[in-house]
Amino acid sequence: MKRRGEAGSALVEFAWLGLILMVPLVWIVVSVFEVQRGAFAISGAARAAGRAYALADSDAAGMVQARAAARDALDDQGAVGQPFALRVTCGGLSDCHTRGAVIEVRVATKVKLPLLPDVLGSGSPSFALDSTHTVPIGQFHR
Repeated sequence: MKRRGEAGSALVEFAWLGLILMVPLVWIVVSVFEVQRGAFAISGAARAAGRAYALADSDAAGMVQARAAARDALDDQGAVGQPFALRVTCGGLSDCHTRGAVIEVRVATKVKLPLLPDVLGSGSPSFALDSTHTVPIGQFHR
């Protein structure tokens, strides 16, 4: 009986090992890029919402304009239709558009991690992101 050599088996082992190691590595890299894209989007959304709120004539109009500005900023970064939460505070003042007020806008959302099935948990796995931006109302504001 002729014994079979192991010639060529290293190539097969290398191919399988490369595949087993590269798939998780590619997933990690893609996930990091998705989270980074979401971080840029949420930061821009908070900044835009804060500016829009500060430039509005009243608190009610400010909320409408801030929500629209945040939605536009998220859409510009590719997060089209992604749900987000918007919270505006101004240090306990009843009217945030008074002189000397400091408006704080917080926008929060979640970024879904790519290529993961719903089987791994309730809903698709996601990464929570939030950003805060403060805008002072000048003393010469109406």
